[in-house]
Amino acid sequence: MMRTAVASAPIAIFVYNRPTHAAATLAALRGNELATESDLFVFSDGARGEADRPAVEAVRALVRAVTGFRSLTVVEKAHNEGLAASIIAGVSQVLAKWSQVIVLEDDIVTSPYFLHYMNQALDRYRDTPRVFSIGGYNPPEHVMRFPHGYSRQVYFNPRCCSQGWATWRDRWEKADWNVARYDSFRRDLVAQRAFNEGGEDLTDTLIAEREGRMESWAIRWAFTHFLQHAVAVYPVRSYVDNIGHDGSGVHAPSQILRNDLSRALPAVEFPPEVQVDPEVMRAFRRYYFVRAQFRALRRFLLRMFGRAT
Repeated sequence: MMRTAVASAPIAIFVYNRPTHAAATLAALRGNELATESDLFVFSDGARGEADRPAVEAVRALVRAVTGFRSLTVVEKAHNEGLAASIIAGVSQVLAKWSQVIVLEDDIVTSPYFLHYMNQALDRYRDTPRVFSIGGYNPPEHVMRFPHGYSRQVYFNPRCCSQGWATWRDRWEKADWNVARYDSFRRDLVAQRAFNEGGEDLTDTLIAEREGRMESWAIRWAFTHFLQHAVAVYPVRSYVDNIGHDGSGVHAPSQILRNDLSRALPAVEFPPEVQVDPEVMRAFRRYYFVRAQFRALRRFLLRMFGRAT
């Protein structure tokens, strides 16, 4: 398929204290053919304590030396804000000037075609109000089996993607980060079941976030999609690989979710209509069900034996 020329959205990357991961993320992104046409914003959170400070400074030294983009803006926070607050503030800062943004964290390695796919999708769905975001990630084929004969190269999902994603200012402005409708939602079992159409973990995750047992911007962004009856665009073949499932960050060690980026498509054809495929979503929910069971088993083993498996 011929690739069409598209304008490059600014890129926001969020880094903390993993210089090896950040270097891999930046190197892969620099290898994208649209990198030299893209403005890069890097947000570096402050150290939580003295133990983290050397690694934070190492990441900042790495970031300051980045080349290969149209422009580089580095925002270094004096104090630790945490990932959720950092992403909400950083994305909002970029979108105060630009109408769209592509977002990455410091453990997301991209295909050379990632920026083209994201910008092409941003351009294609800019005037489609139901599409709230673009996702660059999809679970690898060995854990999410598409229906036999599924021939499209993307699909629509009521759940947003948090691993390499993009959105527009007018959609981002609709997010309620205080989740004003949470109390009524908490009493509404029908609404909770509907929210879980994007994965049975969604309601439980929102409850945990609201009760202070975890910090997450992504679950609140997912809840915004739900309230707005919105969808995200997902690629069938992932354009990103999460290298953070190695125990270095907040994710548990696991290699089964690694993606083979050599399978990413140079260009995709977007379907003419925005429609959620129930068979695809069954496969997607099955993946999240299995993942939830794995996490529950791991938590049980940690409580019983005090170590991960």
